[in-house]
Amino acid sequence: MFNGIHHVAIICNDYLVSKHFYTQILGFKVIAEHYRAPRRSYKLDLALPDGSQIELFSIPDSPARPSYPEAQGLRHLAFKVDDIEAVIAHLEQQQVALEPIRIDEYTNKRFCFFSDPDGLPLELYER
Repeated sequence: MFNGIHHVAIICNDYLVSKHFYTQILGFKVIAEHYRAPRRSYKLDLALPDGSQIELFSIPDSPARPSYPEAQGLRHLAFKVDDIEAVIAHLEQQQVALEPIRIDEYTNKRFCFFSDPDGLPLELYER
């Protein structure tokens, strides 16, 4: 019935800061960018290598995330990586703070967490 995840939508506080983070630091490619004047809002469509997408929205006066990361709803967004240490080194060069690498107790795969500019929890998960 379902073929995969098409996109994940993220609402950011500072559009230019988040656009820089997702395009320049994480390296996602811009598919389209639109300014929606009636909403005073941007919508940025970003492509990941596997064909999935992130929709980055700026919505004026949107409330902050209630808690980290245990609020009800989406807990975090995890990205598949081939070499977690190489990705961590890249992110650290960009002054992105990361938590220590952990081992998934069920799969024995390595993973770690970091945050986007708005504190959204993001995860690196090694294949």
